[in-house]
Amino acid sequence: MLDIILQIAGLAIGLVYLYYEYHANSKVWIAGLFMPMISMFVYFRKGLYADFGMNIYYLLMAIYGYLAWTGIIGRSKDAEEKAPLPITHITPRALWPVAAITAGIWVAIAVFLLGATDSTVPWADAFTTAMSITGTWMLARKYIEQWLVWILVDVVCVALYIYKGIYPYALLYGIYTVVAVFGYKKWRCIMDVNP
Repeated sequence: MLDIILQIAGLAIGLVYLYYEYHANSKVWIAGLFMPMISMFVYFRKGLYADFGMNIYYLLMAIYGYLAWTGIIGRSKDAEEKAPLPITHITPRALWPVAAITAGIWVAIAVFLLGATDSTVPWADAFTTAMSITGTWMLARKYIEQWLVWILVDVVCVALYIYKGIYPYALLYGIYTVVAVFGYKKWRCIMDVNP
């Protein structure tokens, strides 16, 4: 019973998170502090150990993302006012190392899960975790391409969570998939208005 209550709470907070992410609002990171706390418990009990560990990272990135988005960190020393982080594209020069690092993280996590846990889905769990590490970093830097990463992650998560019987989270990630498509379009419009 506790599992389903926590899954529903995670679903509700996830929808709040998604609303603020869609609107490029820094409050996304406040919701981002609470959802990982709930998700860690759910994932550990379901044997999704990489997703459990991922939520520790999400907690840390929520703090970093909030500070970056609000201009508390990452602004020049000469700036007198906090300037919010603008939405931008990731540069091709940054993209290739990020892709290589992501692939390396995927393999490393999968090898760890194969050797050190009883995970029944090590490659899928490792994939969503590695891609989520990248997607969260890209979101914290406000790169528009983060939406494309999330579309891929979300589709895989829907299948994974249905397989593991975590139906509220499967529903949440199904919603995430749809919203990620519209989020990408929304952020493009924001970029066009604020070049």
